[in-house]
Amino acid sequence: MPGIGSGLDQGGWQFPKIKPGDVRLLVNFELPGIPGMLAETGGSDINTQILHARIAYSPAVWITAAAIPLMLLAPALWNGYPLLQWDTGGYLARWYEGYLVPSRSTAFGLYLHFGEDSAFWINLAIQALATLWILQLTLRVLGMAQPLRFLAISLVLILTTALPWLASMLLTDIFAGLSVLSLFILAVHGERTSTPEKCLLFGLTAFAAATHSATLGVLLGLCAVGWIARPFSRGRISIAGLTQGSFTVVAGAALLLSTNFALSGQLAWTPGGYGVAFGRMMQDGIVARYLGDHCPQQQLKLCPYRDRLPATADQFLWGNSMFNTLGRFQGLNDEMGFIVLHSLAEYPAWQAKAAFAGTAQQLVHVATGEGSNVWLGHTYGIFEHFLPAQLEAMRAARQQRGHLDFTAINTIHVPTALASMLLAVILFGHGLRLRPFDDLTLLAGTVSLALLGNAVICAVISGPHDRYGARMAWLATLVVLIAAFRHFAGSDEPSRPA
Repeated sequence: MPGIGSGLDQGGWQFPKIKPGDVRLLVNFELPGIPGMLAETGGSDINTQILHARIAYSPAVWITAAAIPLMLLAPALWNGYPLLQWDTGGYLARWYEGYLVPSRSTAFGLYLHFGEDSAFWINLAIQALATLWILQLTLRVLGMAQPLRFLAISLVLILTTALPWLASMLLTDIFAGLSVLSLFILAVHGERTSTPEKCLLFGLTAFAAATHSATLGVLLGLCAVGWIARPFSRGRISIAGLTQGSFTVVAGAALLLSTNFALSGQLAWTPGGYGVAFGRMMQDGIVARYLGDHCPQQQLKLCPYRDRLPATADQFLWGNSMFNTLGRFQGLNDEMGFIVLHSLAEYPAWQAKAAFAGTAQQLVHVATGEGSNVWLGHTYGIFEHFLPAQLEAMRAARQQRGHLDFTAINTIHVPTALASMLLAVILFGHGLRLRPFDDLTLLAGTVSLALLGNAVICAVISGPHDRYGARMAWLATLVVLIAAFRHFAGSDEPSRPA
C-alpha cells in the first residue's frame, strides 16, 4: 500500500491525499467498487472531513450499490411475492415438522423460517446483497472494481442469465454459484481480502455447503483438485488459502449435522440419497433389469410392480405411483438402498455408460425456470397448513395466477449459457499454455471444474434437470464477461493485501 501521504489509486478510484495525523484510528471502509483501505496512526480522533471525502466522492458507487440489488430482485418485485418452487415447501416445513426428510436441508429450512415474518423478503434481500457483494469482491480481487464496469457486467448477467430468477426464489440454488466464487476468493485470493471479509466468505461458503449435498460435493471436489494442482501452480495457490477453503466444507457438514440434531434429535445426515439414486437408475432401465433378474429368487416389495414402473424418476418419487402405496421413503428406503448397491456391483458397465450419458445431458440442460412454472401442490399445502397468514399474498402473486412463462426468456438464456460454458473451457485451456497462470485462468478453471462436477453429481444421483444446470451456468457467463472487458478495456491494478 502506498504511503499515507500519497494519493491512493485503487480499482480505478482516486482518493484524496491523507497526511499523517488526519486519521488516528484504524479505518476499514468499503463500498461496492471500492477496495478496502486501511490507515493507522496514533491518537483517538477521526477527521470527519477525510471520511466524508472518501464516502461521497462518487455518486456512481451509490447508484451501483442501489441499482444492482433491485435489478436482481426484479422478478420477485414483478411477481408481487418471492418466487416459489416445488421444493420450497419441503424446506419450509422442516421447522414445523421437526423430523428429517430426503433431500431437504434443515439448515436452509431454518434460514427460510428466519424470514417468515417479512413474507420472506428479508431472505431475498440477503440473497441479493450477497450476490452484489460476491460479484464486487470477485471483480475487486481481479483488479476490475471500477463501478461502471461492475454495473455493466452485472446488467449483462441480469439480462442474459438465470441469476435474477435465482436471487428472487426461495430455494438453495442461488448459493450454489455464489459459493464457487466465495471459495475461489478465499482459497486463491485470500491475501487480497481483509479479516472480516475472510470470515464472511468462510461463513457464506459453509452455509452454502450445508444447504444442498450437491453443492457440498462440488466444493469438496474443487478443494481436492486445488490440493492436487497446487504443486504445479507456481505459488498461485497457497497452502493457507486451500486450508481455509477446505475447512469451509468441514464446517458446512458440521452445520448440517448440528441443525439436523437440533430439529430432529438425530445426529444424522439428511436422508434420501439412496432413494434419489434409485429413481435415476429406474429411469435408465437398470432397476427393471435387476427386478427381472432377481424377483423369482428375492422377495422384494417392488416385484409385483416390475412391469409397471414409471418412465421417469420424478413420476416415481413425486407422482401418484406405487412408491406411495409401499410407504414412500420410510417403507422403501432399505429396499431401494439394497437394489442401488447390488445394481452397481452387477451392472458396472451399464452404470458407467448411464453416468457418462447423464453427465453429457446435464451439461446442456440449462434452461431457466424448471419447477417454478407448474402447479406447486406440495408447497401450497405447506403454506395452507403452517403459514395461513401468507396465503392471501402468495395466491395473489402472478406466479400462482399462471403468468410465469420462460419460453421467451430461454431463447436468450439457453444459447448464452451454452456459448459461455464453451468459451470458459476454451479460456481455461488457453490459459494453461501460459506460464505462470494468471487470475483469469484460475477463475475459468474453477468455474469449468465446478460445472463439470455439478453435472456429474446431479446426473449420477438424480438425473439431468434444467434447474441444476441453470443455477451454475451464469458463472461461465461471468468469466466470459471478465475476459471480454480485460481484452477490450484492460484491467485495473489488483487490490493489494488488506
